[in-house]
Amino acid sequence: MIKAIISTTINPPTEAIKRYDTMADWDLIVIGDLKTPDDYALDRGTYVPPPAQEALDQELSDLIGWNCIQRRNFGFLLAWQMGADIIATVDDDNIPFAEWGHDLFVGGDVEATVYDTELPAFDPVGATNHPNLWHRGYPLQLLPVRDYTVSRRESVTADVQADFWNGDPDIDAICRMQFAPDCDFDADRFPMASTVASPFNSQNTFLTRRWLSEYFLFPSIGRMDDIWAGYHLQARGAKVVYGPPSVVQERNPHDLVIDMKKEYLGYENNLRIVEAVRDDPDALLGFLPSEAIAAFDRYRSLF
Repeated sequence: MIKAIISTTINPPTEAIKRYDTMADWDLIVIGDLKTPDDYALDRGTYVPPPAQEALDQELSDLIGWNCIQRRNFGFLLAWQMGADIIATVDDDNIPFAEWGHDLFVGGDVEATVYDTELPAFDPVGATNHPNLWHRGYPLQLLPVRDYTVSRRESVTADVQADFWNGDPDIDAICRMQFAPDCDFDADRFPMASTVASPFNSQNTFLTRRWLSEYFLFPSIGRMDDIWAGYHLQARGAKVVYGPPSVVQERNPHDLVIDMKKEYLGYENNLRIVEAVRDDPDALLGFLPSEAIAAFDRYRSLF
């Protein structure tokens, strides 16, 4: 089985990337950007500088633009070309535990707690020992009515394994401003899943080759790029199962006001999206700017 780790970077190698670089049973692919130092190098793995990305597909490169995390889509393309069966997408501020990537259930069946809800979306963070928090991209209008009273244990086939993150979790700017949490998630709450769509990110997530062509980090929509990618994938039929924390996030510096501005499109549209895609997966396209749709079309044409 071929397994690939995909990350982006604009900085010299971080502690996290150095640790991923030592994992002999994984192929590390790091996608550079215009701000990445010219002398950037990995001890083991593949660094893809900007010219190599343009050589892979100039049209897609132009549509995505530069100095953005959506350059990671080129890593997905390369993972596909190299025949990867399992693809891990990680952020360079997530330091992996020693057991990271060892006991994966993605692509197979796993016994999970499955939550039933009549709401159009499920928030996995609220089902943990930090119930006051919520996942980035969860519709804020649903926060007062989250309900975790109905659940069952059953076997679930996981197309996506979205592992959690201790330390600074993936919450939105409003939640972070209010709580500024430092989390230690209870591993006994996992694995978990739901009968409805739920947000997952691209910072510590595993998916199977089958779904790679439909998983695309959309440019030009701020901090909803991976969230809407996840909602689209689930609307296409992929099942996400959340795994216990396998990294500690030591978050890169952020301006929370800027983050909030980049999340506003989601505050305004997340509820409408999860309602719309239940009946039509392509309904998401109606919420995207034209350049994002063009980039997605080009991306899918390359598989």
